[in-house]
Amino acid sequence: MQRIEKNQESAVSIRNLQFSYESQPILSDVNLEILPLDSICVVGPNGGGKTTLIKLILGLLKPDSGTVRIFGNKPKAARLRMGYVPQYAQYDTSFPVSVLEVVRMGCLGHSFTGRYGKEDREQALESLAETDLADIASRPFSSISGGQRQRVLIARALASKGDILILDEPTANIDHESEVHFFDLLSRLNKRMTILMVTHDVGFASTFFQRIACVNREVKIHPTSALTGDMIREMYGGDQQMIRHDHCCGTEGHIHE
Repeated sequence: MQRIEKNQESAVSIRNLQFSYESQPILSDVNLEILPLDSICVVGPNGGGKTTLIKLILGLLKPDSGTVRIFGNKPKAARLRMGYVPQYAQYDTSFPVSVLEVVRMGCLGHSFTGRYGKEDREQALESLAETDLADIASRPFSSISGGQRQRVLIARALASKGDILILDEPTANIDHESEVHFFDLLSRLNKRMTILMVTHDVGFASTFFQRIACVNREVKIHPTSALTGDMIREMYGGDQQMIRHDHCCGTEGHIHE
């Protein structure tokens, strides 16, 4: 696990955050530090605040109090440094859009005119190559498999040339083989990007992620080496591994040599 240095700038820094929907508390007293090249798995029960936390980081919501900073800036000012992969891609299956055109959408944020240029096409092709999809660039997006669509959406996020990749339940609708390829891809990307992923499947946590953020009104950070048994079972009602919350953790989680 990487060492957290006191003078190292955080990729994501959340301080004393409170957030409510219509006076209903959702997140309370959240303090979280995520470093460059960190990999964080976000877990927790439905309604516990996982999606709200992601929206606050992306700048889609504003905290009632406290601060969210992305590389020292407010989320909206840093939006081009974040690539986002949603859980579900809403699209019209009859709309004739190619894989390359979907990926090229990730370049729009860098355009002052709202139009694509030659560099955007090259960036989209580079992102497809990085996700091993260059050979299907001209195919209709609606014709490819679920696993391929998920990688196309990652390529779209990469086309924005950000430093943080945020994924919301990316493995929810793909098969096991696609899941294996997906985590191989994340391992490669994590060498140059911070990875933040929401999931219900904690099985991969111990094999890929450096730390786990448990979100249930509060946010508690643990190293993946702390995975044991009962609280995740309580959270999800299944026979899954869990993380102990009977000890104190700092905002950085545990630091291992």
